[in-house]
Amino acid sequence: MAPSGFFATPVGWGVITVLQIAAILVWLLISQAFFMLADRKIWAGVQMRKGPNVVGPFGLWQSFADLIKFILKEIVIPAGADKMVFLLAPLISFTLAFGAWAVMPLAPGWVVSNINVGVLYLFAISSLGVYGVIMGGWSSNSKYPFLGSLRSAAQMVSYEVSIGFVIVTVILITGSLNLVTIVDHQAGGFWHWNVLGGGGWRSLPMALVMVPMAVIFFISALAETNRPPFDLPEAESELVAGYQVEYSSTPYLLFMIAELANILLMCALISVLFFGGWQAPFPTPFTASWNPTAASFFGFMWFFMKMIFFFYLFAMVKAIVPRYRYDQLMRLGWKIFLPTSIVAVVAIAGWRVFAPGSAG
Repeated sequence: MAPSGFFATPVGWGVITVLQIAAILVWLLISQAFFMLADRKIWAGVQMRKGPNVVGPFGLWQSFADLIKFILKEIVIPAGADKMVFLLAPLISFTLAFGAWAVMPLAPGWVVSNINVGVLYLFAISSLGVYGVIMGGWSSNSKYPFLGSLRSAAQMVSYEVSIGFVIVTVILITGSLNLVTIVDHQAGGFWHWNVLGGGGWRSLPMALVMVPMAVIFFISALAETNRPPFDLPEAESELVAGYQVEYSSTPYLLFMIAELANILLMCALISVLFFGGWQAPFPTPFTASWNPTAASFFGFMWFFMKMIFFFYLFAMVKAIVPRYRYDQLMRLGWKIFLPTSIVAVVAIAGWRVFAPGSAG
């Protein structure tokens, strides 16, 4: 529905945009509190213990208690640190982590900036995100944070390459860099989802390529967000806590919020690129007669459920998979994922050109 009256003016458009940004920011921050609790509860369940269970019923307010603790603690800056860069690093990580959500479609019509190059925007933001980690490690004036930041830079760059080629396969299938268009392309049931070829039953043979691509994307997302078993930049057994070992209080909190926001972004992105985004797994013709707002909430429900599922997988991997050595990490990225994703790009391109009725 097009805005009218005051909201059709440039000032009104600005007010609407600010309100949209504030709504997504508030939703993300509140969701993060409970996703963090779920992460700890899942880990505790795997280890046959209860996890947080004291603050509030079933420990529901534990994340908010941790937030208050971090805010009230004293900010300690090492004597030899570059103070400006030291404090700027977590702020950059925080800003970029939330800035990436500007192009993420949550439901029909629920996107702050529906740009035609949304995928390129996400590439740009994710490429810049490594600077916060590097700056934090370098400015701490300590060997362990510096080693952790170098590891993180090498790791994030390595797996961004394979993620890029995996996303190219999705772009070839959908013919667009617009994330909303990518979701719309997957309407009509789970057999239209990109993970199964993105073209209904006639494209089902491409599932042999796209299912491995979804798996590679998920594993690369673990490495991109420094999650176990790829948490080498924060390896407490080697580097104490990696690039953030000298941080405390609010700056440390900003790093943690940024990391979790990136994890949720990857859960949302794999849902949008491969599993239909807000599209239900079966056709829902009954929503055609619904109010647009109600239909949007119905779509958001499916989107959020998919996010929860992939976050559960993130948490389970953290709980049950042992940490990789650094040489194993690099070999997996450069010698397995990169060649596989390049072959997949060639296969999908060949299918689009030569398969009967596939190009369109």
